[in-house]
Amino acid sequence: MLIVSTRQKTMTQDELKQAVARAALAYVVEGELVGVGTGSTARLFIEALAGMKDRIAGAVASSEDTKRRLEGHGIRVFELNDVSSLPVYVDGADEINAEMHMIKGGGGALTREKIVAAVAGQFVCIVDGSKFVEVLGKFPLPVEVIPMASAHVTRELKELGGAPVPRAGFVTDNGNLILDVGGLQILDPVDLETRINQIVGVVSNGLFARRPADVCLLGTSGGVRTLRADD
Repeated sequence: MLIVSTRQKTMTQDELKQAVARAALAYVVEGELVGVGTGSTARLFIEALAGMKDRIAGAVASSEDTKRRLEGHGIRVFELNDVSSLPVYVDGADEINAEMHMIKGGGGALTREKIVAAVAGQFVCIVDGSKFVEVLGKFPLPVEVIPMASAHVTRELKELGGAPVPRAGFVTDNGNLILDVGGLQILDPVDLETRINQIVGVVSNGLFARRPADVCLLGTSGGVRTLRADD
């Protein structure tokens, strides 16, 4: 007797990332430019985007690594300063909450990601379910710092209750350092983003709260869920 199992196959984290990367294609405006983020999920989005490269004008990259990957797939890359409009920006996150506030910067491209996101008409965040949290801060908050100010910024971040650690052997595309700040329970992301940015020597920090995501495509075992802050 043939026994057929009805147990649903559990998707791996990579499969969840692939699912949200493909789902994000629905937000790409044909004939227009698309902003592309940095990181493992963004790389999967680039691979998916290559399948429709002839139907878009090109892309704006948030890092040198993303630029190389886009060009490797034959997608034309534009400098942000040469762009008058950017309908959508697609990127991952290290953490995201129900208000669409995020921690980003695990890949070290937080400043350029934040700049591209600020220009984009819509920010689509693509993540697997493990990145969705009630309170931000379990993932260490990246802070990009001008090298000569690293000691000063470290002291100031400690005053805010954080435990900053220099990211060893890493320099950003802008020639700066990253401090990864642990020990934070971020109850007011907008306020903390502002306070950290006001520290002299900080270039930017990985809280994306003043400009949150508009849409989160969340990969779950039941499929891709579409979340918005007003849901």
